[in-house]
Amino acid sequence: MGLFSFIKEAGEKLFGGKEAQAAAAAAPTQAELNAKAGQAIETYIATQNLGVSNVKVAFEGPDGKVTVTGTAPTQAVKEKVTLCCGNVASVTSVDNQMAVTNPEPEAQYHDVVRGDTLSAIAKKFYGDANKYPVIFEANKPMLTHPDKIYPGQKLRIPPLAK
Repeated sequence: MGLFSFIKEAGEKLFGGKEAQAAAAAAPTQAELNAKAGQAIETYIATQNLGVSNVKVAFEGPDGKVTVTGTAPTQAVKEKVTLCCGNVASVTSVDNQMAVTNPEPEAQYHDVVRGDTLSAIAKKFYGDANKYPVIFEANKPMLTHPDKIYPGQKLRIPPLAK
């Protein structure tokens, strides 16, 4: 799959903020901060109930790089884990090294820009705006509603079933 790039400021706020300011007083090491961020991303992946196992996340704070390992049941789930990791604030790239139990063709990806809708994205990739539910389903549970996408978010665009 390779290394995927993400926008650092976009995404879920899993670590940082007030907690980071309070922790600054105690002056934790970079390794401690990286471990805590990696654990926060692991917890976020677990809350998505994707059926993955043995997930380990390493976070490199200065670079914003995440490396994830473990086992995914399908290629689609592996790709959703990439999105779980990458659509987190402060993450700039994801190296997904997960093994896949049942390999399938890889999906394409789309970086959401201002004015995008799932219908417009479906029209671009599939030639049919009414295929937007395919994209919505491919990005659940990270997406909770077809109208709630935001600039900077990266979406999976799976191949259409034949």
